Amino acid sequence: MGERIFAVTGASGVLGSAVARAAAKQGARLALIDFAKAPPAEPSGPEVLFLGGVDLTDANAAGAAMDAAADRFGGLDVLLNIAGGFSWEKHEGGLAETWHRLFLLNVQTASNASRSAIPHLRRSTAGRIVNVGANAALKASLGMGAYAASKAGVHSLTQALAEELKPDGITVNAVLPSILDTPTNRADMPKADVSAWVRPEELAAVMLFLASEEASAVTGALIPVTGRV
Repeated sequence: MGERIFAVTGASGVLGSAVARAAAKQGARLALIDFAKAPPAEPSGPEVLFLGGVDLTDANAAGAAMDAAADRFGGLDVLLNIAGGFSWEKHEGGLAETWHRLFLLNVQTASNASRSAIPHLRRSTAGRIVNVGANAALKASLGMGAYAASKAGVHSLTQALAEELKPDGITVNAVLPSILDTPTNRADMPKADVSAWVRPEELAAVMLFLASEEASAVTGALIPVTGRV
């Protein structure tokens, strides 16, 4: 994968950081994009560009970030759409705003980033977009209506873009994790068997395969990565 150019959204989060570290170990050049203004502790160095304070729900901000990444490294090969949000809330008594907020955080960010990246990915010999959907969106459970609906939107975006970009040789896929082993999830579910969950490094490995030149035959796929949940 050496010298491949990645744009990673949500790069300061647990999954984004894991993906960035794994890609850096494979020799990738990285544009790390996040709403947070402080850069992650690693990776760092001349092959890493951090773009903080970027609101990807704003199409213009997303476009400026992708252009900055391509300008810095001379192009773009891969977009990893990791930015997103979660909320557990019953529908009765819940907030209408929750649905709008999760749509913006999960669907609109991926849409804006993808639209802005496509012109750059067309110039790559192996353009890739990898989105993060959710296994929970296949069958929503109690309190997961708004979240599952927004992630189902990511799934549909993935499939539609895959068809749209086939003539350009750009693949578009999504991973569908179950429960990620993160500090937040451990705190929220202290009695759970965390050994059954998906480690961020495990999900990162699947995403990096989909981002690789070798994954040219896979597009429009929604790939469950569910551990033993």
